[in-house]
Amino acid sequence: MIRFLFALFIISLTIMSCTSAKSNKNIQPDQGISGTVLEARGNRMPMKGVEPQPLKGIRSTILIYDSTHLSQTTRSASSGFYTLINTRLVASVETDSAGKFIASLPPGKYSLFIKQGKSFFANLFDQYNNIALFEVVPGRFTDAKLTLNIGATY
Repeated sequence: MIRFLFALFIISLTIMSCTSAKSNKNIQPDQGISGTVLEARGNRMPMKGVEPQPLKGIRSTILIYDSTHLSQTTRSASSGFYTLINTRLVASVETDSAGKFIASLPPGKYSLFIKQGKSFFANLFDQYNNIALFEVVPGRFTDAKLTLNIGATY
């Protein structure tokens, strides 16, 4: 019995030493998306002689999906909210207390959503109705500024 266990142990060590750790060679630590989530509240209409209140960074969860077109979502009755996103979730990152975040990603196009309870919020679109689309290019971090403006009036 001891010989059998010893042999099994040696075989296991041999197999484990021959396998390498799985790594994604496309993800470089010096590329991805970095940015800030800001919250806009109250009256945001420009007024003569009054400086607008600066936006404040907030803690939140950013969900990064493959490029998402409006037709690949289920929209909520509230503007900017989505209840279902039918593309692949690539990453999820938390912002710090100032709203800053960073995500290392392989090159490609990604849609960013701010998690709000059971819903997802995004208010940016390109001319083709792709939602909050940001492109990661090799060797660079793409800057993303997201504004949660559900408490603001314009």
